[in-house]
Amino acid sequence: MHALNKNRPLRRVVLASAATVSGMVMLLALKPHTAPTVITGSAAPAPSASASASPGASSGSGGSSGSGKSGSGSTGTRTVTGDTVQTRWGPVQVRVTIKNGRITDVTAVQYPTENPRDQQINSYAVPQLRSEALAAQSASIDTVSGATYTSEGYQQSLQSALDSAGL
Repeated sequence: MHALNKNRPLRRVVLASAATVSGMVMLLALKPHTAPTVITGSAAPAPSASASASPGASSGSGGSSGSGKSGSGSTGTRTVTGDTVQTRWGPVQVRVTIKNGRITDVTAVQYPTENPRDQQINSYAVPQLRSEALAAQSASIDTVSGATYTSEGYQQSLQSALDSAGL
């Protein structure tokens, strides 16, 4: 006899209900998005990331980076790289240039670029975040619509750089 015999409609109802309940349990078991996490300086990968970022800073900035190294205290120019923040779509890291206690430049050292969609989103999000940070002179900046994870990682890395700089 067949398991779904027409003479036993209750069996079909029970099997259909069990399949529906199983599907709902599997759907509800999916994990929600996780918040970005910060990689601190005590972790092993962070020193190598900051070590590789430092030569890029000196070669990318040219002569102004040399004067930044000689400045001390709140006067002069200095460049500080923030923590690497792991987001759902990839790492985000920011480098800040401070001159006489004011933020003069913000550069995204790392941000998600693995696929064309990441590149499209971040091609408009990163410049907006930069201009927001320069206008606000702090990490209290608005999130860019459509780039929430990048924005949150940018804010966290920017805040860690400002904390390191003593601002």
